[in-house]
Amino acid sequence: MNRMRCSAKRYAAPVLLLLAVLQLGCVRRRMTVRSNPPGAVVYVDNRRIGVTPVSTAFTYYGTRRVQLVKDGYESVTKDHKFTTPWYQWIGLDFVAENLWPIETRDERILDFQLSPQQSIPPTKILARAEQLRTSAQQDLLTQPLPAPKQPEQASLLQPIKNHIHALQQRLHPSRPIGQ
Repeated sequence: MNRMRCSAKRYAAPVLLLLAVLQLGCVRRRMTVRSNPPGAVVYVDNRRIGVTPVSTAFTYYGTRRVQLVKDGYESVTKDHKFTTPWYQWIGLDFVAENLWPIETRDERILDFQLSPQQSIPPTKILARAEQLRTSAQQDLLTQPLPAPKQPEQASLLQPIKNHIHALQQRLHPSRPIGQ
């Protein structure tokens, strides 16, 4: 019994130390997207993440395409670059993720101002359509494509004739062709 107590005490310290080390370090990355006015649907890299204000975790740094869509407002699409902080540089990232004794938070906040959608009067749209129709009828927009040339029959057979001639020369190099 006494022997078991000594054995348990001997292993308790390393086990507790191992558990403490496993609990060390962590980097939490989070991006929050806000808009004015709120309520816009947010897409990050063409993946819907929610309605503003919205937060989501991210793993990798780099450029992200952020798109906001809201009825009655102009859609906004912006490429946003997330720069890598010093504690995530190669070599230091292992220490920050595994051995650093406290949790590190990397919070990125993206703010967007949405503009009301501009409505174009129907008369302007019809005038532009008529202008394009007139231009097309005057052949200002597109030029007709030239008709494709039909290959002659002799030109299609010429590569075959050349190949036959080369084969005959290999088989009978001293004999002239035609004999």
